[in-house]
Amino acid sequence: MFETILQVDKQVLIFLNNLGTEQWDPFWRAVTKQFNWIPLFATIIFLVIKAFGWKRGGFIILSMIVLVAFSDQFTNLVKNFIERLRPNNDPQIKDLLRTVNGYSPGGYSFMSGHATTSTFFTVYTLLLLKDKYQKYIYLMLIFPLVFSYSRLYLGVHFPIDILTGISIGIIFANLYFTLYKKLDQKLFKV
Repeated sequence: MFETILQVDKQVLIFLNNLGTEQWDPFWRAVTKQFNWIPLFATIIFLVIKAFGWKRGGFIILSMIVLVAFSDQFTNLVKNFIERLRPNNDPQIKDLLRTVNGYSPGGYSFMSGHATTSTFFTVYTLLLLKDKYQKYIYLMLIFPLVFSYSRLYLGVHFPIDILTGISIGIIFANLYFTLYKKLDQKLFKV
């Protein structure tokens, strides 16, 4: 049963990866780089400071930095424990995937750090800001979806890596938000 799921996972990746074209390759390479999302992060920092002020906003921004560090280390721990080869390094399917200008990271695949951290960060931010900015705040969900899909497009993660990362990100964001609310009430007497 488990082997069947892994084979389906590989077939779905091959299908999705081969939908790509050379004209879209630069776009997806740009999407997958965290640096290119700085305008979104700057906007979030602005919204947090505007909504909560400098003192509480600074605490929230610090909590976001801790969140990213924790998520990154957690996904590395899981990857190094599971040791699932990235699709681009998997001898069974690597020749069936489109390569994008030699983009071929090493390391392990399960679970996607891009999917986990971007979902964790985004859902946590939504939980923080949903009451303050109800109208357009849910558009932020585009970020983890597009960011995560870039990993399939580039052939460096399997769909299960992405789906697991998104699921863990949602769970962690809710747990982290609960912890934040408790700390916020103690520190700021809200």
